[in-house]
Amino acid sequence: MAQKDASVNELTKSFESSNAVLLTEYRGLTVAQLKELRNNIRQDAEYAVVKNTLTKIAAKAAGFDSLEDDLKGPSAIAFVHGDFVATAKTLRDFAKANPLLVIKGGVFEGKALSADEVNTYASLESREVLLAKAAGMMKATMGKAAATIDALREKLETAQAA
Repeated sequence: MAQKDASVNELTKSFESSNAVLLTEYRGLTVAQLKELRNNIRQDAEYAVVKNTLTKIAAKAAGFDSLEDDLKGPSAIAFVHGDFVATAKTLRDFAKANPLLVIKGGVFEGKALSADEVNTYASLESREVLLAKAAGMMKATMGKAAATIDALREKLETAQAA
């Protein structure tokens, strides 16, 4: 009983310290495949195989009630402490290469996510690409503004010369 309490406390801390949680089913994956997946997401998340009953208790204690319905069968959770989109992308890509990994859903910014919604987030471009696009749009807008101001300056100069 004390060991179960310790497990629940540890899971509760993991839930509370995460900015997002992704729930998966790993039935049929080998230990080597799970190790590869853990290594792939290590930078942004911690991946743990969990017991459903203990996880339900910990999730409820941490305010992640929406996971309860998906906690059936062999479950593993990615506790995301870094980039949520990168973790979702890595899980999606791993699931494509290893169809035995099934993304069940998750929680991001307090909102429950279905598997389809997780895949939608995974299809977003990386933060760096989005920032580069935003910078490019700002640069283009400033270039157009500069060209317009320069055209007005030339028009004024020709009007004054005449």
